[in-house]
Amino acid sequence: MSKKIRKGDRVMVISGNDKGKTGEILAKSENRVLVQGVNIRKKHLKRTQQTQGGRIVEMEVPIHISNVALTTKEGMKVRLRTKKSKSGERELVFQNDGKEVVYRSMKKPA
Repeated sequence: MSKKIRKGDRVMVISGNDKGKTGEILAKSENRVLVQGVNIRKKHLKRTQQTQGGRIVEMEVPIHISNVALTTKEGMKVRLRTKKSKSGERELVFQNDGKEVVYRSMKKPA
């Protein structure tokens, strides 16, 4: 599943404290993803020469890739599979009302 998810995709959290929330992937490491507006933590900033201390900053923390599922633009969870198109390149497709719908091409954007 991790090869099918990449930066910019919309996902839904399927387990954990933020179950049901959706957001866009901001960053991806080996098996963790940073989702916009999900898994918010508070960080207390120390005083430095440039900033005054005592500030509390809310930030997103990465969650494991197994806790998210890809969604369509409408927010419907989808299960993707690969299929070769007529032009020969691989595409990610999902079933919607018995019809195959192309999610996106597997080719990385240039």
